[in-house]
Amino acid sequence: MRRFHSYGPVDPSEHFAVERRALVEDCVTRLVGNPGKEGHFFTLWAPRQTGKTWLMRRAMEEIRARHGDRFIVGSLLMQGVMNDKDDPQVFFHNIPRVFRNGLGIEPPEPAGWDAWMRLFAVEGGVFDRPLILLIDEFDCLPPPMIDELVGRFRAMYLERQAHVLHGLALVGVRSVLGVESDRGSPFNVQRSLHVPNLTCEEVQELFVQYETESGQKVESEVAAAVFEKTRGQPGLVGWFGELLTETYNPGRGASITAEVFQKVYQDAVDVEWNNTVLNMIRKARGPYKEEVIALFTDPNVPFSVDKEWCSYLYMHGIIDRARVANDRVRGLVCRFSSPFLQHRLYAALTGDMFGDKGPILALEPADLLTDVLTPTGLCLPPLLERYRAYLKRLKARGVDPWKDQPRRKDLHLTEAVGHFHLYAWLRDAIGRRCVISPEFPTGNGKVDLVVRTPEGHRGIIEVKSFVDMFELAEGQAQAAAYAKQQELASATLAVFVPVPDEAIPPQLAGEREIDGVKVVTVTIGWV
Repeated sequence: MRRFHSYGPVDPSEHFAVERRALVEDCVTRLVGNPGKEGHFFTLWAPRQTGKTWLMRRAMEEIRARHGDRFIVGSLLMQGVMNDKDDPQVFFHNIPRVFRNGLGIEPPEPAGWDAWMRLFAVEGGVFDRPLILLIDEFDCLPPPMIDELVGRFRAMYLERQAHVLHGLALVGVRSVLGVESDRGSPFNVQRSLHVPNLTCEEVQELFVQYETESGQKVESEVAAAVFEKTRGQPGLVGWFGELLTETYNPGRGASITAEVFQKVYQDAVDVEWNNTVLNMIRKARGPYKEEVIALFTDPNVPFSVDKEWCSYLYMHGIIDRARVANDRVRGLVCRFSSPFLQHRLYAALTGDMFGDKGPILALEPADLLTDVLTPTGLCLPPLLERYRAYLKRLKARGVDPWKDQPRRKDLHLTEAVGHFHLYAWLRDAIGRRCVISPEFPTGNGKVDLVVRTPEGHRGIIEVKSFVDMFELAEGQAQAAAYAKQQELASATLAVFVPVPDEAIPPQLAGEREIDGVKVVTVTIGWV
């Protein structure tokens, strides 16, 4: 029986897979172009574990099947060829091995760039037919080498009658050409092929394949939840498939239910290792960490590939883009690439900022939280009053929780810092008695902290930053709508106001009933 697969290219004979016929056809058409004249030179890019190498192999299979021996079709792998400190001669020294592994021929080691160009020459080169070439992991090469190769490929493009290179795809994480190359390039935006995520229907098809071959039922809600949390990122879909059908499989005699998925999801957040996710978290902790943090509270950050940070996070699969039209912005804005990654980043960045335990006790020693954890359910407004008291106790002890935390250019604290701090405090205060899960249901800059008790009681704390009274009312309505969707009778809105507690106008806090849902607003001053 086949299985789900999350690392490396998918083999349809061994792994559950979808055909993605239109994508394969697009790639083949670009490479072949006009078979009697010339194909295209282009980049094929996507973040890691999204199916680039699979697509490359499928395109090569299709071209060979359709055109027989008309073309030499092959690929070269640049991973491990050289590193940033190597002399360019290291690249040339590895060429015989790279060509042997990818093309089945072993040319002599080129002495330099002129000899490299002669490999692809019509007269005196090593190929006897037009060549369709795909270069995988292209951006593993150092930027100066990328620049040199782009220049050489441009020369071949402009003198195609003298070279056998018919079609070329440079495959990598980022669409590097035109971004890092100072030379002119034939690889323009129109010739850049992006590998998209799986659709909801494709994710469902994978689980249908599993059901058919295993005989084990998978509830339809499970496939829908996998797509919702991963947004169809192929590597993550495959990983959740592995966890559900192997690691956490309840047994072939039982169905894989929504409850099983909830267990899998929580462990995927807390304890399961995934190299792709760890790599994205590492990138998010890099030079653009402040921009990542800001995205948790600002839903209107314009998306533009001209912004270096935006392009970097997009190319590495951390953010995506969405088209919106509201009172503040019209056009493309930044969104996290998936709720699961957003959840992982939220937890990781909270730990980076505030650690796992505060500098003083989260609660007073004798506090049993009897007015919060009641026999009939959760009452969360009194819990937020404990948080306000905690901030006052910190101040009385001379402890500044905002010291060394990210600030804007005007030196005011980044709004998201307060949100992260509240989440850290909740984990410290009630994490041993409740599960606290951040959820990001709408991508509009708000965080819902869902609190669950072992007895099955649930409550919602929606976290917002105060902007104006209009947005406060909008946030209260959103909290009511989400609570109603979750079949809860009440919701609590925690609003961070950038003034001292004593300066907060009293009318900002209070209780309202909206569409049959009780919404309690608790204000939290911070400066």
